Amino acid sequence: MMQEKSNFDVIIIGGGLAGLCNAIHLSKHEKSVLLIEKNSYPKHKVCGEYISNEVLSYLNYLDCNPFEFGAVKIDNFQLSTTNNKLISAKLPLGGFGISRFTLDFELSKKAITNGVVILHDAVLNINFKDEQFKVATKENNTFTSKIAIGSFGKRSILDVQLNRKFIQKKSPYLGIKFHVKGNHQKDFVALHNFKGGYCGVSKVENDVINLCYITSYTSFKKFKNIDDFQDHIVFKNHFLKEIFKNATPLFEKPLTISQISFESKELVQNHLIFCGDAAGMIHPLCGNGMSMAIQSAQIVSPLIIDFLNGNINRNQLEKSYISKWNKEFKWRLKAGHFIAALFRKDWIANVLLRVIQKFPFLLPIIIKQTHGKSIKM
Repeated sequence: MMQEKSNFDVIIIGGGLAGLCNAIHLSKHEKSVLLIEKNSYPKHKVCGEYISNEVLSYLNYLDCNPFEFGAVKIDNFQLSTTNNKLISAKLPLGGFGISRFTLDFELSKKAITNGVVILHDAVLNINFKDEQFKVATKENNTFTSKIAIGSFGKRSILDVQLNRKFIQKKSPYLGIKFHVKGNHQKDFVALHNFKGGYCGVSKVENDVINLCYITSYTSFKKFKNIDDFQDHIVFKNHFLKEIFKNATPLFEKPLTISQISFESKELVQNHLIFCGDAAGMIHPLCGNGMSMAIQSAQIVSPLIIDFLNGNINRNQLEKSYISKWNKEFKWRLKAGHFIAALFRKDWIANVLLRVIQKFPFLLPIIIKQTHGKSIKM
């Protein structure tokens, strides 16, 4: 259904974590916001569903307490390699587990309460001219705004239309997610490696276990289907075999996503500001993508408010966002690439684990390289 209002201060394209947090933040400051999301809430997404505590104060600032929605407190970390060696450590900051099904839905309700207009539609075209964005949708709606934010996830048809550099390269990664009932320590997030990939395991609300793994398409395509791949590859890790074999699936079939890209991405293109996974992704091996998406909103929203209030110009907004984003995330992404590259080589991963077993204080130091400090609000 077409919205009566067609002009907004900000249009946000994509209603994941970054888009929703931006919408809530901006609306708290009485800015008119249109959020366009093609899917309705609630909806499951392929995601590790572990969030570092670094963003808790920001979520509280947005009047969102994930523990009110059943989030599970997580303080400990386990890591296994392909030869079934296991090591445990305390998480430096700790975190919590909550499903995207629940968190996105609760954030969307908060956004609506704040006056954000959420439109379930698909964006076909974005143009910037005369200091104004014009956004056209599949349902023949046209909207205008002073600012537009692209938070449309890992890979979108809009990335193709905008001719973004990363989209021109094929990505070899495939993500697969399950929700199950079974046995897993509540306050642990685990990362279990197998040949060609790794699987994150953690509890979310309602005593559900989230199992989400990423693998190379080259490894996967050798097998007939997911079950065959798991039997021959994933279950070589005995910890994963035990979890899967003793679990009761809650989905009719697992969720999948292909062409996941960890290439560097532009943060601003033709004045469109990218946030969340659309701005950059850390390897799931480093397990902090959800908090990075949330934090990207915390970085850009105050700058957008300054721009809309006339305190800075567009050029200053864009330069400040790029500078602050890089300061917060550039090292994390490099560290994530490096750690993931090490773990792709089984013998290096096994040697590294033996070193960590001998010097356990090293593991929290490594974890810190892919996590930030608690946000001060």
